[in-house]
Parts: sequence; C-alpha cells; structure tokens
Amino acid sequence: MTMTAATTTPRLRALSTVSEAELNALADVLIDCVEGGASVSFMQPLTPERARAFWRHVADGVARGERELLVAEDDEGIVGTVQLVLAQPENQPHRGEVAKMLVHRRARRLGLGALLMKGAEQRARDHGKTLLVLDTSSPEAERLYTRCGWQRVGTIPGYALLPDGTPCGTTYFYRALGD
Repeated sequence: MTMTAATTTPRLRALSTVSEAELNALADVLIDCVEGGASVSFMQPLTPERARAFWRHVADGVARGERELLVAEDDEGIVGTVQLVLAQPENQPHRGEVAKMLVHRRARRLGLGALLMKGAEQRARDHGKTLLVLDTSSPEAERLYTRCGWQRVGTIPGYALLPDGTPCGTTYFYRALGD
C-alpha cells in the first residue's frame, strides 16, 4: 500500500532502544533501499539476517550514546530512518555526521526525507553540535540536502559501488548549525 497524506500523518521518533519489531522494520527499509539501487554500504542481495545484524550494531551504538537513531512512521510502521553519529575524535567535539538517511520506496516524495533531516539537525543542536557532514551518491538526495540548506563540497568519482556493482561517485555536504 502506498502512503498518502489522507492515510496518515508521518511521525518522527528517536529510538533509545530497538525492539525486535523495530529491528525487523528497519531491516525491511534497508533491504528496500538496497533493492532500489541505493549505495548505502551494502551489495545485492541483502539478506534479512545481514540487515538485522547491521541494525543490531547501530542499536549497540545508540545504547552507548555514540549515535542517535530517528525513525519516521506512518500507520503501517517505520518507513524511514536517519542516524546522527555523535562519537567523533577528541579534536572534533563540535561535529556530527548524518548517516543512512533511508526512506522506503512506498513512502517517498511525501516530505519524510526533509522531516528526518530536520529531526537530525535538531538532535545535533540538542547535543551541542555546530557542524554536520554527510555524503551521498544519489542525485535525488543531493537535491533534498540542497533544499534543506546543506552546502555541497564536491564529488569523489568512483568512490563506492552501487548495490549491483557499478562504480559511483560520492558527493560530500556540510551544514553549519545556527541558532
């Protein structure tokens, strides 16, 4: 089923722990994005076991206070997620990294990406971060980040592989967080 504005209002929530049901839902989002061609560190086919193992690792980082995990939900459950990596080298206490901003294909073009990014930025401010960085290989994500006020730094050609093994460039962005 495709989410529509009439069906639900998306909700944003920070997870301090990750239940088995949430872990499975996050795995489904990750698998869907990889199947859709997103270059997010995984190759096709991504098995549910590997996807759940990834999210268990993320949940451990959340429990240690090294990262924040935000999810976007509709009436059917989790349809998007983003991470804010807080743990940085000691000479970069002011900086955070936005990672794995994912939206399930059934829920795209409804503003969830912008909602997730604004949530990550606010959580970063709450943690005293004044600078965020991220990277992407997706032209659609580049447009989103630009609309959200992020500054493009540049692209490294052939930096990673798409899930089908095709080389792709990766573009870096930053955002200085004002008051």
